[in-house]
Amino acid sequence: MAKRLTFYIMIGLILGILAGAAIHFFYTGSVLTEPNTIPDDVKASLAEWGKYLGLVTDIFLRLIKMIIAPLIFATLVSGIVHMGDTAALGRVGAKTIGWFIGATVVSLTLGMILVNILQPGAGGGFELPPPDVTAGIAKPESDFFKIIAEMFPKSIIEGMANNTILQIVIFSVFFGVAMTAVGEKAEPITKGIDALVHVMLQVTDYVMRASPLAVFAAMTKVVAINGLGIIGTFIKFIGSFYLGLAILWIVLFIAAFLVVGPRAGTLFRYIREPILLAFSTASSEAAYPRTLEALDRFGVPPKIASFVLPLGYSFNLDGSMMYMTFATLFIAQLYGMHIPVEAQITMLLTLMLTSKGMAAVPRASLVVISAVMAQFHIPEAGLVLILAVDQFLDMGRSGTNVVGNAVAAVVVAKWEGDLDAPEPPEIEPPHAPTSHVH
Repeated sequence: MAKRLTFYIMIGLILGILAGAAIHFFYTGSVLTEPNTIPDDVKASLAEWGKYLGLVTDIFLRLIKMIIAPLIFATLVSGIVHMGDTAALGRVGAKTIGWFIGATVVSLTLGMILVNILQPGAGGGFELPPPDVTAGIAKPESDFFKIIAEMFPKSIIEGMANNTILQIVIFSVFFGVAMTAVGEKAEPITKGIDALVHVMLQVTDYVMRASPLAVFAAMTKVVAINGLGIIGTFIKFIGSFYLGLAILWIVLFIAAFLVVGPRAGTLFRYIREPILLAFSTASSEAAYPRTLEALDRFGVPPKIASFVLPLGYSFNLDGSMMYMTFATLFIAQLYGMHIPVEAQITMLLTLMLTSKGMAAVPRASLVVISAVMAQFHIPEAGLVLILAVDQFLDMGRSGTNVVGNAVAAVVVAKWEGDLDAPEPPEIEPPHAPTSHVH
């Protein structure tokens, strides 16, 4: 099923690009139209198309969000209970956070180095806008103490309703540790939680059957509204960023290879479907259930995967991390601003701290960037310049986030000496024989 679904998602991706280009061509006469040359009435017609197409993708992503909270709760609690003791939980947690910090530093530093070497915004020649001009992006809460407090749920119902992953993780850890402490008295709950895991994975299977259609609608909408010309406008920026993502993938692959050897190639084959799904929908959440299943097939115990992945959604978004330094310095280059190396290092450290726990915020990368830009006197209005292509960039960083979290889970499992042999590859069932030999 996984291989067929990957194939169907790829078909949906290709057909979506073709359908979107056809719609854009029908209204504008070109697939390479510059956005600022499209008449207002044509923009309105394309936006109407986008409204209907967006409904399909929105429904799919809502169904994914419907799954996330109970799936994270059930898998994480089940994993903690099956670890057996709090010492194992603390050991796994320390290794996980240690890996996340290292991966974050590598991702942010790589983005900073590449944007300085490639200089994608150099020669932009944009005049500095008035300081009061903004990009219209809501600022995150700036009170440090309130940010820390908001990581802890005052109501798990509210946390689940808002899909605030970090709050769900914290409650699940308390719940799982308490079940371990209670022992046999919690056995009925343990059986119920294990059953809930299986039920939620079955629900996931039902929802994922609609993913090719959602991918088709998402790609059709993006290309229909923007055309392929928007890519040409920022081709150097997009190309430079995707080159950076490719290098980051190589770094992650090498890290996986150093830990698990040639099996790293098998891991990347197993996670190709969640990568493609995250890329197509520009949503890391959409890939969570399939990533969990892929890691289970690879041999990562559920107790490890169900602990590392939810934490990764708050602390280990490697693609988003790299984008933050890359995009911030790109905008500074467009305005001809020189940011000293020491200031860039300070920016890197600031981003590393402010980005944690922001995964629940829509377009979290842009929100964090807008907050940091003001600190370094980079005009926030510059974000408007990249908003038009952010969808294409978000696709790449969402796919990379999946890779980073999958590698993290495998590394932690290996460090724990708890990495099993992978399941054999799927084989299509043979056709039923026409006769039997007795």
